[in-house]
Amino acid sequence: MITPARRLTTACALSALALITLAACGSDPAPGTGAGAEAGGRERNASATASAPPRPATLAPGPAGLTPVFKNAPRTPASAAPIVALTFDADMTADQGPRAAAGERFDNPALVRTLRREKVPATFFMTGRWAEEYPAQAKDIGRDPLFEVANHSYSHYAFTDRCYGLPTVPASRMRADMERAFAAFRKAGIEHQVPYFRFPGGCYDKRSLRALAPGGVTAVQWDVVSGDAFATDADAVARQVLDGVRPGSVVVMHCTRSAAPTTERALRTIIPKLRERGFRFVRVSEQIRAAGTRG
Repeated sequence: MITPARRLTTACALSALALITLAACGSDPAPGTGAGAEAGGRERNASATASAPPRPATLAPGPAGLTPVFKNAPRTPASAAPIVALTFDADMTADQGPRAAAGERFDNPALVRTLRREKVPATFFMTGRWAEEYPAQAKDIGRDPLFEVANHSYSHYAFTDRCYGLPTVPASRMRADMERAFAAFRKAGIEHQVPYFRFPGGCYDKRSLRALAPGGVTAVQWDVVSGDAFATDADAVARQVLDGVRPGSVVVMHCTRSAAPTTERALRTIIPKLRERGFRFVRVSEQIRAAGTRG
């Protein structure tokens, strides 16, 4: 989960296609310094045998064989409506089943209903464990053409050391952890799944980008941190998003009710205010296509 106060920084400029890799920056980031902070969890690692999703047709592999990383689209031409992508992390770790069984809610149906009522496209970055715990909801989200489902790992282990207290996936298991999440999506009947991956905590380095490269995914970061994790003030979350959004922005939020209880209320302000500014909501896949078209 992303801490309310932390905002994304970047060490190098976006390329013409808004794809960046750590090779382009010239060095690895400090371990654990991802684009946002997520609350730690305790998980059990498990084996995976599923195959990876198909490689994106519109994007070339990153330089030096690394997984490409997308952050946001180039600025929209003045003649076009500015676009913004709202993304929602569906976090759940492998050890949280007992907590879910005891009544803790890691889903947020009201948030999904609000997006549908307002006809707002969105991308859900879902852990495999979330899809297993809520298969009917995962299927419902994944069959709605308004939405798309992307990968947030299976276990929600970190893919670097010292990533905001998260346990760490061994390098030898990184691709398997990702593939196990895609397998959970297929089992749940998710139709609109896309070959994008969001690192838990936003933490990545050359080693993790190299480990995922054979899986044919594009890592998706963000440039606007909503601050909704554990927030109790919906107005503050809305202000943080509205202050941060620029044409082409990717906003990271959460659809985990217990850990982000104000997100749905914040959306009731965010959506109309951004529309008043002329923004058009899109899924990440459209952002990426826009980056390729304008690059």
